[in-house]
Amino acid sequence: MGNFNKTVIGLNLKHHFKAVVASLLSFIALFLPYMKLEDGSRSVAGVAATLLGKEFSGSYIFVYGAFAFTLLAVVLAAISIKKTNEKIMKAWQWIQALATVFAGLLMFSTRAMGKASGLAGNFLNKELSFGYWILFVASLVALIFIMNVTKTNVGYIALSVLGVIWLFPILWIVLTAFRAEQGYYVGYFIPRGFTFDNFINLFTNNSVLPFAKWWLNTLIVAACSCVINTLIILMTSYVLSRTRFAGRKGFMNILMIIGMFPGFMSLIAVYNILKGIGLNQSLMALIVVGAAGAAMGYHVSKGFFDTIPKAIDEAAIIDGASRLQIFLHVTLPLSKSIIVYTVLGSFLGAWSDYIFPSMLFGDKQSSYTVAVGLYWLTDFKRIDTYYTQFAAGAVIVALPIVILFVWLQRFYVEGLSGSVKG
Repeated sequence: MGNFNKTVIGLNLKHHFKAVVASLLSFIALFLPYMKLEDGSRSVAGVAATLLGKEFSGSYIFVYGAFAFTLLAVVLAAISIKKTNEKIMKAWQWIQALATVFAGLLMFSTRAMGKASGLAGNFLNKELSFGYWILFVASLVALIFIMNVTKTNVGYIALSVLGVIWLFPILWIVLTAFRAEQGYYVGYFIPRGFTFDNFINLFTNNSVLPFAKWWLNTLIVAACSCVINTLIILMTSYVLSRTRFAGRKGFMNILMIIGMFPGFMSLIAVYNILKGIGLNQSLMALIVVGAAGAAMGYHVSKGFFDTIPKAIDEAAIIDGASRLQIFLHVTLPLSKSIIVYTVLGSFLGAWSDYIFPSMLFGDKQSSYTVAVGLYWLTDFKRIDTYYTQFAAGAVIVALPIVILFVWLQRFYVEGLSGSVKG
């Protein structure tokens, strides 16, 4: 290799060669079968050529981008063989990363491209041919080897892939919430029209969906559970952390063992008990059941309380403070982070609970929480009519939680780190 300066960026000849081969293989894959069709198959290059004569659509960017960036990556790979330096390798790395992203996005635009090009009317992802998978895998492998050559942490790839996987469903729901076209499956990612009607229809008086009632029910349950459960958890944790009594370890072991069993195992028994005392199909039942099992979540906050020096308690006792006064005026002011952590956990648990409310309320729609109500909209009889409103409801439900979590995130992390010390 000419002008190869290994001391500049610590290049590895073996990884460099593998990156060149993988990049070249991804380029060859552009001309291998991509779409499986009744009359044969088409390659990515063939689809791109067919789309040139069609009316432009946003989904075409994926196939054009995959072709262009893969071609450019091969050109940079060839240049790197002749002249290798840090700038060329970094440029190749970024272009290869874009080629990999667009190769992955091809999967989500196949139906729209197939229909627009006239190649296929109902093309599904399961009809992707081996050429696509070679393109995607080879592009990803080339990127990994380039990052090894440039000493870039390959973990960034895993984080990026996971980030896209996590964000894609969220972005899909948000776009669907603003989609003007009705229907469950429309075959394209970006809506052709945007509207706020899906949000407005959830709260209008003539709406057949009592979404406002569901949202209020959820807020009542979550707020009450948050306050009651937080108090129970903090008091239980403080007692187990600061006091010693007969049966303490046995009590902690019992709570730990019971907590290992999934909660749904006792749902039928709990439901029958609630029915026997007349609390079934009521919001009060959710609050009572949540409070009854709150003490089993003492582990994290107890670990935090264990990190607070006991000398502080002893000094307060010498000054004449009682255990309750120490808890309220000494321990809690020092435990802001774990209080926030416990509040968030209690609120989120009640806000997003579905399994028990769905069994508890049955057909009493007026008592539904948003989790049960939104799932009710996904029934096969209603999903095609109310899917966009379901997406709008999901956004409305998630937005307060996201804002609350972002606002209190610093205390949330501090609470977890404090508990680890104990």
